Parts: sequence; C-alpha cells; structure tokens
Amino acid sequence: MQTKHIYPFAAIVGQEKMKLALVLNIINPTISGVLIRGEKGTAKSTAVRALADILPQIDVVKNCPYQLRKPHGGDICAECVNPDCRAAVEQKQAPPVERRKVRVVELPVGATEDRVVGTMDIEHALKKGEKRIEPGILAAAHRGILYVDEVNLLDDHVVDVLLDSAAMGVNTVEREGVSFTHPARFTLVGTMNPEEGELRPQLLDRFGLCVNIEGILDPEKRVRVMERRASFDDNPRDFIERWKEESEAVVGKIKKAIALFPEVAVDRKLMLEIANYCIEVGVDGHRGDIITLKTAKTIAAYEGRSAVESEDIDLAAELALPHRVRRQPFQDISTGIVRAGKNSKP
Repeated sequence: MQTKHIYPFAAIVGQEKMKLALVLNIINPTISGVLIRGEKGTAKSTAVRALADILPQIDVVKNCPYQLRKPHGGDICAECVNPDCRAAVEQKQAPPVERRKVRVVELPVGATEDRVVGTMDIEHALKKGEKRIEPGILAAAHRGILYVDEVNLLDDHVVDVLLDSAAMGVNTVEREGVSFTHPARFTLVGTMNPEEGELRPQLLDRFGLCVNIEGILDPEKRVRVMERRASFDDNPRDFIERWKEESEAVVGKIKKAIALFPEVAVDRKLMLEIANYCIEVGVDGHRGDIITLKTAKTIAAYEGRSAVESEDIDLAAELALPHRVRRQPFQDISTGIVRAGKNSKP
C-alpha cells in the first residue's frame, strides 16, 4: 500500500496569521476553531492537513470509535462496538489504552446526515438480529480536529447538526427506536472561497477565529513556493526529512506553550482594553470578548511569556473579532476592525 505523504507545516511559505491561528487552536482547543477564508490556491487545505504532523499526543482506549480516555462512566458504553474494551470491562479490568496523535478528521462537503451523526449497523442487524449504532464522523472527531473544506457549501441540515454538537459537546443518534448519546467535543476548522458564497451567521459565530488570506505578492516568496512544492512532488520522503528539524521545533514550542498556558495571567486593565475593542467595533454578545481573552493568553504562552501584553490583545482582536463585527449591507467581512482598545478610557 502506497504511503500518503503530508506536506510539512513548517515548510509552508508565508500566511503567518493562518498558521498562527491553527497553532493557537492546538495549544488551546477552547478557542473553538478557525475559519480560513481566501481565494483558491493559497495553501488553506495544505495547512490544515499538515497539522497532522505537529499535533500533540493523547491517551485513547484502544480501538474505541468514540476516542474516549476510559470507558464511559467506568462501564461499557451503551453502544460499545469495541470488543477489546467490552471484554476488559466485563472482566473488571482496565481496557487497553494507546497513545496516539490528535487526529484531523475531514468532513466531505457532500456528506449525508447519517454519515455525520451515525446510523444503524445494518450488517450487524442482519447477522445478529440486534440493533446497533454505527458511529459517524462526529464520533471520530471527538477530542480532535474536524476539518470542513468549502464549509459554506454544506447542506443546511448538516450545518444544524454541527451547530448542535458544537454548542452541547455531545452528539445524539436516534435511529429505528435506538437512542444513543456520545461526547463530540472537537475543534472546528473550516476553509472556504468567499467567491462561492457566504456562511450562515449561526455557523460563522461558532468559529473562534477567522483569517482572511490572499496570494503572496512578493516574487521571491512566490518562487520559494514553487521550489518547495516541486521538491516535495519529486521526492516527498527526502523533502519531509529535510524539514524534520524545523517541524520538531514547532512541536516543541507547542508543547511548552501547552504546559505554560495555565500559568498565564492577564491584568484587569488589559481585560478592559478587550472590552473596549468589542464595544467600539460593535460586537454582539460576549463571545468575542471571551475568545479574544483566550487567544491573547494563548499567544503569550506560545511566545513563552506568563503575562499577557497589550500587543497580544492587538493580535488576538485581529483574529477573533472581524467576523463578529456588526456589518452594514454589502460590507465585506474582511474589513479591518477599528484599533479601539488603546484609545479608549477604561
């Protein structure tokens, strides 16, 4: 079987804000994902798929389709389809646990609702005469990253499912008289080309961060893009090996940031600065304030600091607020936000 090689995250030229937004969500999944908007051929999908190379490791019950750390409530899940876990629990033993990287699970734009939430296992029903749920994409994405390319083209009923799961952190499957609920906490990452249509406001607000990207205009950097892509296509294994050290450096920086994040403090004056940003640009509700705060703390941790600085808030606001600003008719979402915080009196 041919190995599928993934372009290294560290080898992507430019697009620093996009890469930063993705890394921040790895460090702190409670930021609630990122929407990447941009024209075709700007490395959106390449960057998301490249995350697989730098994601941290987690403990998971071996072969568990729901990505659980341990059996649900210390007992067998109501719809357990993992024979190893079932056998261990029945013998009052701890099920086998494996350590693996967080996964990037891709949701195809044409996926049906059954494929997303789960459906009846017809084969099992025919063979055993028992009703059993076959886990869907949301089960596979629990504790991982759910990637939706062309997210603006998703069917409305699938969008509704994503909204429910993102809000509640669980997925409920009801099929043929069987009702089953499993955890579904995931980091939602979406990419889209705005020329193909906008996103429903309800789903747009569920993305913690939003980045608008364009093609690189520096000729030297464009040549670098061509050189690296050609080198990867010619010999992906050698190319990945050449970028191994840089990739490991990114992984190491992320690990340090994850460990440092709980210690990061924010002065109350800086929190007032965040509030002023949100008030002056007209952000509805309080989600913008909270996400900006989380993002600023995560930026500080990524930079190796235990205290948030004003520059962290500036950058966090650029990532967390543009898609939450009240827009006038025909106003583009990419319109920059007002630099409010520093000019306002707390």
